[in-house]
Amino acid sequence: MLEEKRKDLDSEKQKQLLRKLVEDLSKQQIDLYYQPTSEIAAFLEKQIESGESLLAEDRALLRRLSRRDIEVLLSLH
Repeated sequence: MLEEKRKDLDSEKQKQLLRKLVEDLSKQQIDLYYQPTSEIAAFLEKQIESGESLLAEDRALLRRLSRRDIEVLLSLH
């Protein structure tokens, strides 16, 4: 049961971090709204790998996600 709660907390933290990265990205790219989710996920994946604007702990948490995972999480908004 404790492990389930930890997974839920990790999942929520991942969603929050992705939202923040998308917000930052939308400030840089005005036409982001019109980009396919797959392109946004690819950009986020690169940003996560490079570690730009992420704490080491946050980066480690997001590195667990595949590009497809990122796409799915983005589409839930």
